[in-house]
Amino acid sequence: MGMAVSIGMGASGGGRNYGLDEIETQVTRYKSEGLDSLCRNTKFTRQELQVMYRGFKQECPSGIVNEETFKEIYAQFFPQGDTGTYAHYVFKMFDLQHSGTICFEDFVRSLSILARGSLSEKLRWTFTLYDINGDGVISKDEMCSIVSSVYSIMGKYANPAVDSCAIRDHVDRIFKAMDANNDGVISVDEFMDSCLKNEAVVHGVMALDTSFCV
Repeated sequence: MGMAVSIGMGASGGGRNYGLDEIETQVTRYKSEGLDSLCRNTKFTRQELQVMYRGFKQECPSGIVNEETFKEIYAQFFPQGDTGTYAHYVFKMFDLQHSGTICFEDFVRSLSILARGSLSEKLRWTFTLYDINGDGVISKDEMCSIVSSVYSIMGKYANPAVDSCAIRDHVDRIFKAMDANNDGVISVDEFMDSCLKNEAVVHGVMALDTSFCV
């Protein structure tokens, strides 16, 4: 999620180069009650939200991000691979209103879970990412799609190099470990239980905690 953090911190990336005075004016105009609401409903402070809003507006002057722009920004952080498919899945997770665009509020609410959420919240977010069709369970095909998109991001740096057969074998091993009742799908409870028993998973998820400095 380096792309999300970078926008929040105000990286210039590929966004248009607006003057600082104009950006400061946009930040000032952001409704006070909007910040107050986000303070109540996320785990960021008012000062952190102001910093993130400044960065968001610099990258996205219109105040919204469509999927194509999201993919372009994401690709800047993984130039060695193909980020399109994975970025599509992440975009769906950030598009809380299912409108085809991400506004600042959507962005911050999602980032709050990834950066400051509890272990349970982060794992549930990850489960929902894998549950592509939203039916409440993860199928092998869904997991293959996500895992394949991750390997595509790694591109030529994937070591060792993998093909579709290797990915399927990897997913089969995961399913054997997670599918406790052998019904061919992974429920949220099975996913949570398996992840919580894996110290490497717990450490990796909690490492997402990020401090936003002004």
